[in-house]
Amino acid sequence: MTRKERYKFVIDYFEKSMPEAETELEFKDPFQLLVAVILSAQCTDKRVNLTTPAIFEKYPDAPAMSKATFNELFPFIKSISYPNNKTKHLIGMANKVIDQFNGEIPMTVDELVQLPGVGRKTANVITSVIDRQPNMAVDTHVFRVSKRIGLVPQTASTPLAVEKELIKNIPESLIHKAHHWLILHGRYVCVARNPRCESCGLQQACRYFQQTKPEYN
Repeated sequence: MTRKERYKFVIDYFEKSMPEAETELEFKDPFQLLVAVILSAQCTDKRVNLTTPAIFEKYPDAPAMSKATFNELFPFIKSISYPNNKTKHLIGMANKVIDQFNGEIPMTVDELVQLPGVGRKTANVITSVIDRQPNMAVDTHVFRVSKRIGLVPQTASTPLAVEKELIKNIPESLIHKAHHWLILHGRYVCVARNPRCESCGLQQACRYFQQTKPEYN
């Protein structure tokens, strides 16, 4: 199967099996999503969703969070991974949104990465989820799944290299959705250890399955 054929198979499969794919983080506006994504780094969405309601009640927007002290915000975040850094990042983010962006969450990758706690992956999530921009956030799931299936070459050794390869081969109108397809597939089927190949609908297109399928016979 050529790479073009593999992409077509994968896209056709997900369009049928997961037509409404979206983030599992719970939010009501761009500020809440940004907070949730910053907190989700090396932490599960489930844990973040348990944590954010109390944060959003106390700090519903950037002006409110910008006034928080470390000691005030930290107790809300202490159950999340790396709570010290994330507490500092959230306060710094809120202050910069106020000072530099007039209280509005910016909606370009170049602007978002200027905020504390926001890297390229987070910026891609925000712009693709909120604005449906054709940006591909590459987390550990996307990185693993895209290489296992064979959507990107094994030589694509960095998240940016994988991002560029996926954007080059996925129709622009589907990129914002494809990000969620790959994340959810990696979260529930193509898991890091012992991938559930026997129940995967991508067997025919998956390079990993083709190399290991005797184990599943």
